[in-house]
Amino acid sequence: MHTRAVLPALAGLAVLAHGAPAQEAAPPRTILAIGAHAGDMELTTGMLLLKARQQGARVVLLHLTLGEGGNARLAPEAYGAQKRREATAVAGAMGAEVRFGPWKDGELPNDDEARRWVADAIRDVRPTHVVTHWRESIHKDHAATHAVVKDAVLLASLAGVRTAHPPHRGVRSVWYAENWEDADGFRPYVYVDVTGVVPRWREAVSRYEFVGGTIASFSYLDYYTALATVRGAEARKGQAVAFEIDPLGKRRVLDGLP
Repeated sequence: MHTRAVLPALAGLAVLAHGAPAQEAAPPRTILAIGAHAGDMELTTGMLLLKARQQGARVVLLHLTLGEGGNARLAPEAYGAQKRREATAVAGAMGAEVRFGPWKDGELPNDDEARRWVADAIRDVRPTHVVTHWRESIHKDHAATHAVVKDAVLLASLAGVRTAHPPHRGVRSVWYAENWEDADGFRPYVYVDVTGVVPRWREAVSRYEFVGGTIASFSYLDYYTALATVRGAEARKGQAVAFEIDPLGKRRVLDGLP
């Protein structure tokens, strides 16, 4: 197995040397998970979000579309209303805030207007960490979300970019979640231990009707549960979730051999 980072779910626990004075507490974390459709982030990174919430982080879910086109038995308007209710219920079960974008399923634009809208959402939430989709996907909305969010993090930090909220330069990291639809080129780099969180995650995300495979033939719940076990084995943990990051973030500078 390639060496990868294994992190305690953004725990932020200070490890102090014996006799060293205690350091001032770090600012509280705010994690903003931005998905193309309601359900994307809860499935792919929900275990991390739950654990981080238990550790005191603020968690905000932003769904750029409802994913209202995913039910062949319901009109998009009806299924969109259902998914909005489900997304609100799932967020409540996770202790998270939830927000919704203005776009329709399958029509998320990869343009400057979308970048400015997301940049303003970032400025409003003021996250310390952002999680979103990987760059390659079989779904155009996922790929568009990646491109839009990556640029929006930069735009949100620039004073010369005017939106409704003031600039925000506090994003420490952007991670890309593992999604079966976004597998092309995805290589797990950061592993987060989520042992013990999975039962509560399953209970929370089951508020979405589609996760059990009754709307589509794909059993999302079983897939992501099994994936957590696989990533846990790779990380030498009980269960884990994995993320990619941008190549520049993988750079290591050492004084010599470790």
